[in-house]
Amino acid sequence: MLPLLRITAILEGISYLSLFAITMPLKYMADLPLPNKFVGYAHGILFIAYLILALVFCIIKKWGFKRMFVLGLASLLPFATFYVDKKYLSKTALQEAS
Repeated sequence: MLPLLRITAILEGISYLSLFAITMPLKYMADLPLPNKFVGYAHGILFIAYLILALVFCIIKKWGFKRMFVLGLASLLPFATFYVDKKYLSKTALQEAS
């Protein structure tokens, strides 16, 4: 479960950043909307998958509302899923939390 959540968190972060940094400028500055559409679909799927996996993982680990809130908030902020992966989901962070 943890490896899947970590991969999803990283991919969600990459898709979020590529949406804002690459495909949106292409859409509005170069009049190329198609890349934005495909990356947007991928990001939407990864966003939902990340939230569901984070919720299930928090329930399984019996983490409190604060950590659950941080994991959920990370999906809304650029670079935050990378921070969550390092701070909460890495093996050393999980060992320290236990």
